[in-house]
Amino acid sequence: MISYAILSAHFFQVSKVMLSGFKLFTKLLRWPIRLLVKYKIVPDNPLHALGVEPGRPLLYICHTESASDLATLRRVCQQLQLPDPLSKVQLGSQLLPRTLFLEQPHRLIGGRGKTRALQQGQQLLAAHLAQPELRAQLMPAAILWGRAPGKENSIKWLIGEAHSPNWLAKLLIVLISGRHTLVRLSKPVDLQQMAAQFGSAPETARKLLRMSRIHFYRQRLAATGPKLMQRNQLFNALLASPALKKAIADEAETKRISYQAAQQEARKLLQEIAADYRTSTLRFGDRILSWLWQKLYYGIKVKNADQLRELAQKGHEIVYVPCHRSHMDYLLLSYIIYHQGLVPPHIAAGINLNFWPAGTIFRRGGAFFIRRSFSGNKLYSAVFREYLSLLFIKGYAVKYYTEGGRSRTGRLLQPKTGMLAMTVQSMLRGIDRPVTLVPVYLGYEHVMEVNTYLSELQGSGKQKESVFGVLKAIRNLRDYGYGYVNFGEPISLNQYLSQQVPAWKSEINPLEAPKPQWLNPVTGKLSEQIMRHINQAAALNSINLIALCLLASDKHSLTRQELVQQLQAYLTLQQAVPYHANVSLPEQSAEQMLEHAAKMQKIMLTADSFGELVSLSPQQAILMSYYRNNILHLFILPAILASAVLRQQRLSLTELQSLAEQLYSLLKHELFLQVPSLQHYIRQQVQQLQAQGLLIQDGEDYLAPPQHSREYMMLDLLAHNAEHTLQRYAMVFNLLRAHGPLPRPELEQQSHQLAQRLLTLHGINAPEYYDKNLFAGLSQALKLEGYCQSDQDNRLQATPALSRLAATVNLLLRSEVLQSIHSIMPEAATTQPGS
Repeated sequence: MISYAILSAHFFQVSKVMLSGFKLFTKLLRWPIRLLVKYKIVPDNPLHALGVEPGRPLLYICHTESASDLATLRRVCQQLQLPDPLSKVQLGSQLLPRTLFLEQPHRLIGGRGKTRALQQGQQLLAAHLAQPELRAQLMPAAILWGRAPGKENSIKWLIGEAHSPNWLAKLLIVLISGRHTLVRLSKPVDLQQMAAQFGSAPETARKLLRMSRIHFYRQRLAATGPKLMQRNQLFNALLASPALKKAIADEAETKRISYQAAQQEARKLLQEIAADYRTSTLRFGDRILSWLWQKLYYGIKVKNADQLRELAQKGHEIVYVPCHRSHMDYLLLSYIIYHQGLVPPHIAAGINLNFWPAGTIFRRGGAFFIRRSFSGNKLYSAVFREYLSLLFIKGYAVKYYTEGGRSRTGRLLQPKTGMLAMTVQSMLRGIDRPVTLVPVYLGYEHVMEVNTYLSELQGSGKQKESVFGVLKAIRNLRDYGYGYVNFGEPISLNQYLSQQVPAWKSEINPLEAPKPQWLNPVTGKLSEQIMRHINQAAALNSINLIALCLLASDKHSLTRQELVQQLQAYLTLQQAVPYHANVSLPEQSAEQMLEHAAKMQKIMLTADSFGELVSLSPQQAILMSYYRNNILHLFILPAILASAVLRQQRLSLTELQSLAEQLYSLLKHELFLQVPSLQHYIRQQVQQLQAQGLLIQDGEDYLAPPQHSREYMMLDLLAHNAEHTLQRYAMVFNLLRAHGPLPRPELEQQSHQLAQRLLTLHGINAPEYYDKNLFAGLSQALKLEGYCQSDQDNRLQATPALSRLAATVNLLLRSEVLQSIHSIMPEAATTQPGS
């Protein structure tokens, strides 16, 4: 205790003299900082996000004792109503500085001054050891001036952007980068807990400071990314790699050209592929996109971004794997990541986007370009693989779309595994950091290309991207409602490989990209897991929920009261039995959702003497099917339960669970479902439907409500959401049973023709109803699940299990639809593919 008192007294006397002038200068900087500095605080709502407890003393720890840093932090604390960093804090009988600094800045001539952080840290820990009830919080605060990572071997990096620059360098930094300042606040350290666990010895204080230094280093790295290589330096490094030298030599031998000519061809391919990442483009893009989002959207809603910052703080290599709805995805996700205080990723973009001037802008924003096919071009494949490996090895975040292209139906597409396989191969080169895949659900209340998508589904060719298409899109910009960026559950690639291939590390070869036998099956499974995690992070909103309700109704029309009741029923169902914790629900009430959709001109409101009707025009109905499909997976299982009860009169819980289990084996492939315990989930769904009055329990059986009741109509609307899926199943099952074995292309073609006929006969207004991709995916799933098998001529034939499943599905269809399928089938079977 005596040594503690002596230490405190000595420190106080020295500090008092040295800090008085610094405090005065910091206070004088208040107005210059207001003029020169514009900052972004991360995270949003930091007090809640970081768990800062208002009733406990709060102290700050910063990297460098800088007057401009401290003046900026004072503004931030004033905005957040936190204690002034320049003030003192009363800890027991001691009045101590509220802010600790790890380092002193460099002097203009000479080295750095001596830091007082060790004495301060030891003093704080000793105070808590002496008085455990103090319970102070020590919050790291990083002030990052600009987001430029610097370049390797750059003099500017050494002088102008050092972590602890001298006053002249700091003045230049504030003048140049002050308008792009990032303030990163982090979860406070519990000083009482640390003192109780480790004591107050100098070693404990050193540990606290060492952890803080690592923390600030990772904060900067997460915000700026690793230093950039000069473009020519990058190319030379790649061309000198053993794997690419071998590929160049093979190309020279195959084409009978010189090594230099083949090397020049490889350099041209690198110029075609490689990004030209520039921070100035990001800053300019940030201003443009901030304006654009304000013009286009009422707001962008983000969920689970905190887990990204945690991964970056732990030093993970992050690979973003979002779904692909629109060209807007490229801009939106990078913008959100940038505004979460993280460096935007390098983005894999289709070569079709490499047109002037968009290609140049995208490339400077971090896009690297990929051809649709690598087949027949071994040199291109080798160049691209080496470039991607270098991005991972250097520590750059990367983003690519596992679907390969944009979804034209609103459903997730079956994943492509090429980029994922190259990611795994990069790991087999020996990346020294954990690699984590982050699935991302991107949702919109309006997709600007939706009209084009539906035209393509109806048979028109895919439109080629051009500058004229961009100008046309800009001309049509209008209110697009809300955008949604939900980050799904991350997948640790290291852990996944260890589970699937325990000995995978034995395959590591730093000199070339191995291709072990397990690569394709493992990446196939992994790609499906990514899609499931994307769907687990779906965003419910006004537009997709209203689409779900109105498209299930006759003539796509409901009274206002009916629509509000159905919306509320769906919201209650997801609240009571959530599909997954990462699903986001709308904040508006059902009435507010309706008014929002009307404001966006997605629905028509008409009034007569009986009240107000909400409806969709034929064109609106076609377009709204896209948004309905975004969330169909969340309601498909309760919709099947509703269909079963409506068609089969009465069923027990066991029978409902058995029926759901039969269909789940196919639904999980088509809609990327993942329910941890299906039987428990079905039990909860049945209980909730009963609680809402949509099911009636009679002994051990469940029945539909009386036919003319409001609840019966609501159950029927719910059931309708499974109809198109069940009808497609019935077409394929009955074709295979009646006319099999069939070659797979012929089965898919006949199913497609049958669906087109049914669409006409029953007035179905949904182009994706006969989408060939859906039938292709179904035929593949049937084989995977053992419902059909290939004969000696590679034709698909039904197994007994398919007959049982077909009987179940037939019972779930309306009788007139089933009759149409049986009556059209002979005609479909005699129509040759392609006719």
